[in-house]
Amino acid sequence: MCHQTVSLTARHLEAAGIPTVVIGSARDIVEECGVPRFVFQDFPLGNPIGKPWDHAMQRATTGMALDLLERAFAPRTTVQTPFRWGDDAWRENFMRADDSNRAELARAGEERRRAQAEATTRGIKRGG
Repeated sequence: MCHQTVSLTARHLEAAGIPTVVIGSARDIVEECGVPRFVFQDFPLGNPIGKPWDHAMQRATTGMALDLLERAFAPRTTVQTPFRWGDDAWRENFMRADDSNRAELARAGEERRRAQAEATTRGIKRGG
């Protein structure tokens, strides 16, 4: 889900007296929204809890969020997880669009649009 949407929802819930913790990978967006408690995972977007299939890491990240919920003593508290994706090579290519991959991205986009159109024709809604 969109980091901004989650952050603004958290602020709304907090205003209603419901404590929240946001776990995410877009530090700039979440901190700009001013959430009270934030666990930052410095991973590619789409992996806020941890690496896929790494259940120990995912449990530890969730545990950090629960600890933060219990122990945060100041507003706008950010805690960064100690985990690493591996090497930082993902940063060089993450969301990169240039002449080296433009045709591949265009092909993937066209395939996605075709699949969405087919799903719409069959009456399948997004997420369903």
